[in-house]
Amino acid sequence: MAHGLVALLPMKAHSERIKDKNFKPFAGKPLFRWIVDTLLETTEVEKVVINTDARQILAAAGLTDSDRIMIRDRRPEICGDLVSMNKILADDVENVSAKTFLMTHTTNPNLSVRTIRAALQQYYTSIADGSCDSLFSVNRVQTRFYKQDGTAVNHDPGKLLRTQDLEPWFEENSCLYVFSRGSFTATHSRIGAKPYLFETPRLESIDIDDQESWHLAEVVKKTGLPLT
Repeated sequence: MAHGLVALLPMKAHSERIKDKNFKPFAGKPLFRWIVDTLLETTEVEKVVINTDARQILAAAGLTDSDRIMIRDRRPEICGDLVSMNKILADDVENVSAKTFLMTHTTNPNLSVRTIRAALQQYYTSIADGSCDSLFSVNRVQTRFYKQDGTAVNHDPGKLLRTQDLEPWFEENSCLYVFSRGSFTATHSRIGAKPYLFETPRLESIDIDDQESWHLAEVVKKTGLPLT
């Protein structure tokens, strides 16, 4: 059966910087559960596909195949910390029939349904007018950057423009990616040849990569701070 929109949520058992990160309790439930619940609440998402080498761990935590959850066992040749995410996504795109794919991570527990829907609307609008072939989320940054040797990158220290007057730079924040089967096939990447850079709210955009970002994301979740 071909789907309109499928969410891809890759999830591995091992994590380097935080032991058992994906399954560790975060603000009252396993970390992975936050984004799974958000995706299930997003009614536009027809199915959530979890490519994983941790089926038994997920089952022990109460997550199994269902009408909207498909758990795919990761092939041994694409397991490991050094495997490109694009190879894992390629396996899903090849084996899951869908027109559009939304990819996110367990490490984005504060990403909201509202932001996902806004990204999807922007993607569909931009696809319709031909201005993009894919979308990925970014943080807008306007600050002074330097190389390690002290050389200014994006400004002239002698002029000292206000930071709000600097040219904005955009940081890929790994929160979400939207692409079609055709775009992925053409570039072999979740980011197409002509992507739309979609800004996500800063507090939603915390990507858990180490213990510090874990604590920060959990404080935001537990305090119930407004994310937009």
